[in-house]
Amino acid sequence: MPKPILLAVDDDTSVLEAVVQDLRRQYGEHYRIVRAASGAAALDICRQLIERKDTVALFLSDQRMPGMTGVDFLQQAMVLFPEARRVLLTAYADTEAAIRAINSAKIHYYLNKPWDPPEEKLYPVLDDLLQAWNEGYKPAYDGIQVVSVRWAQGDHVVRDFLSRNRIPFKWLNPEQNPEALPLLCEKGIDDSKLPVVLFGDGTALVQPTTTQLASKVGLPTQAQQDYYDVVIVGAGPAGLAAGVYGASEGLKTLLVDAYAPGGQAGSSSRIENYLGFPEGLSGDELAKRSWLQAQRLGVEFLTQRVTCVRSENGYHLVQMSDDREITCRVCILCTGVDYLKLDIPGAEKFSGAGLFYGAALTEATSCADEEVYIVGGANSAGQAAMHFSRHAKAVRMIVRGPSLERSMSKYLIDQIASRPNISVETHTEITGLAGDARLECVSISTPHGQENRPANSVFIFIGAAPKTSWLPREIVCDSKGFVLAGPDLKAHARNAWKLERDPYLLETSVPGIFTAGDVRYGSVKRCASAVGEGSIAIQFVHQYLATL
Repeated sequence: MPKPILLAVDDDTSVLEAVVQDLRRQYGEHYRIVRAASGAAALDICRQLIERKDTVALFLSDQRMPGMTGVDFLQQAMVLFPEARRVLLTAYADTEAAIRAINSAKIHYYLNKPWDPPEEKLYPVLDDLLQAWNEGYKPAYDGIQVVSVRWAQGDHVVRDFLSRNRIPFKWLNPEQNPEALPLLCEKGIDDSKLPVVLFGDGTALVQPTTTQLASKVGLPTQAQQDYYDVVIVGAGPAGLAAGVYGASEGLKTLLVDAYAPGGQAGSSSRIENYLGFPEGLSGDELAKRSWLQAQRLGVEFLTQRVTCVRSENGYHLVQMSDDREITCRVCILCTGVDYLKLDIPGAEKFSGAGLFYGAALTEATSCADEEVYIVGGANSAGQAAMHFSRHAKAVRMIVRGPSLERSMSKYLIDQIASRPNISVETHTEITGLAGDARLECVSISTPHGQENRPANSVFIFIGAAPKTSWLPREIVCDSKGFVLAGPDLKAHARNAWKLERDPYLLETSVPGIFTAGDVRYGSVKRCASAVGEGSIAIQFVHQYLATL
């Protein structure tokens, strides 16, 4: 962010140099010191500063200058930068004129020359003036700005990706921020192609992919090396734990994820049953802490999508979406699960335009004073309901079963019951979605019949499925796509294991490729369990490496 400016004006170069040196010594760390040798030159500088969208905090001008007096200059400068503090430097003979100018030019202060020592006669005055100016100063935002309406295709993905990767940004919704569309017009960008991401360096991305965003904001998209001891695919709780333990035990470790650290757990608004956090914590906070810990221990992170894993001569080759391959001795699959999609009329059309999967953290503040529908009856749905209840006018939980007791932890059921703006509708399903450019109506099947209700925001938490369609056939999965490992291989796929020794507890059908967390067949779908599996996976990695 550019520093505010202190502008010194004097036609005597020796005096001007002394003023600039004094200003720079005291204020150079927080302000940019600019000089001008005449009032006319100073006004030209002011106009250039306006064009560059810089701001002036203080003018310090000599009174006796040929062509334009200090008072005349400050009067004109006041029009250009009305909030800037104005100080006049005068000789003793000009004191009366300076006093009269306090009213005409609204001068904040005048100083007699010489001002030595500045510690006594200059800095205390300027300190007070700058403090007063800073109290009303709101610096122009020069970070990332996302220009998009909430219902634009891709809007949620862009905002969620930046949020989950802890990239600060400002969301400008043209429906609420009138300055949004003029910003696009200045850059010649078609405002029908939203979202648009504007950057502080003047560049922009129109309807960007997450890969384009990752590269632009500085997330690593290419590995630093070609070989690693361990490559972990997926940065959810299991992958982060494996990374922490692998790096801490001296293994050269690469952690790859296409989206953001935290996995599905990272989008959870509240985790209250994780050991050691009696007040609970958000999934985002847990992901952030784990990411920082892994980085400190030496884990290398890569924002990329893995498209294939193959084995060759005792090594494993992990292929990225850009076709680059990374070689490793051990690969650990921690890809987790993804929310199941609704299979009803309108689901595909309104995905991201009123229908969201997960997304409680990103979208909650956008739902202020709305009536929000949450579909699902497990813990993730309950956590989302509690989070939305702090923002939305009403939260309606749509539950297919007879109650929450069979699928939700009791502490969450009790919390939901205590919130007057949360209602739970059992034996109920959403059967259709309707609207024009965005979701406007939901069809609901209730015990009393079919109903159509107005709705703008529906959030889905109806279970999850593993993300394993990209795996080669050599890595055996069950019929639902969960990866078989350890004893489950012999129980469900006897011919899949080819070695004489038994597979290690978390080892897949391909020796040296392990799995941990929710993607593993038979895993307990809890955050703490995933962390435990990721941690102990490294023990089996060491055992495997010892056999090579």
